[in-house]
Amino acid sequence: MQNTQGMPIWYELMTSDPGAVQDFYHRVMGWTFEPMPDAPGGDYHVASIDGTAVAGLMQMQDSPQAMWFVYLGVADVDASAAKVQALGGRVEQAPTDIPGVGRFAFCADPQGAYFYLMRGDSDQPSAAFATATPGHCSWNELITSDQRAALSFYGQLLGWEKGDAMPMGDAGDYTFLMLDGQMIGAVMDSPDPDVAPYWNFAFQVPEIDAAAEAVRAAGGVVRMGPTDLPDGQMWLVQITDPQGAELMLTGPRKAS
Repeated sequence: MQNTQGMPIWYELMTSDPGAVQDFYHRVMGWTFEPMPDAPGGDYHVASIDGTAVAGLMQMQDSPQAMWFVYLGVADVDASAAKVQALGGRVEQAPTDIPGVGRFAFCADPQGAYFYLMRGDSDQPSAAFATATPGHCSWNELITSDQRAALSFYGQLLGWEKGDAMPMGDAGDYTFLMLDGQMIGAVMDSPDPDVAPYWNFAFQVPEIDAAAEAVRAAGGVVRMGPTDLPDGQMWLVQITDPQGAELMLTGPRKAS
């Protein structure tokens, strides 16, 4: 895929029943789904919005918790996977080809947060990450045990740069992640030392209160929000889907 090195290019939900959870994401995100024939690992569905593929739903394998993951685009998966190890991370699944899709590796950073590396076969750029576009990912947030070390790791691996930091009192800094002048997310210290570091994601919705109501009506849980964001235009809710996967939603609020 013709995306900048280090850009998020795909999102994937590992869940116990990809078929059953489709109704939830259709009602909340407006996604439609198509099965991927002969998908490695079993049941896999591609989620699209307005004809653009943005995410995949995959049958969970040997994992106790449904969870969202990110694929980070690289020019050379094998070289990048070797660099993950050289920088103190782990390669959980060695570089592997998916015919007609691309080459990927499943990795963990030195603090333990999981992510994928991928080089897609398509010449078309991915639009899975598109801030402020309903149905697409709008934010990539790393919750980690060592913010400084994580920034160094991803900077050396992918060229990410440290942006401005927003102080959050006892919670430490909320540090923005930059790639070629574009803000792609942020990194923060974990508020719970017993929770392993992980990536968290926000998806854009047309209106935040309507989305929160759709979450509840479809069997999910709104854990927090709506909370207004510093830009003064968007609001955020933190939710859990019916199978236990956590994520965030962002969007404008008509009531405001």
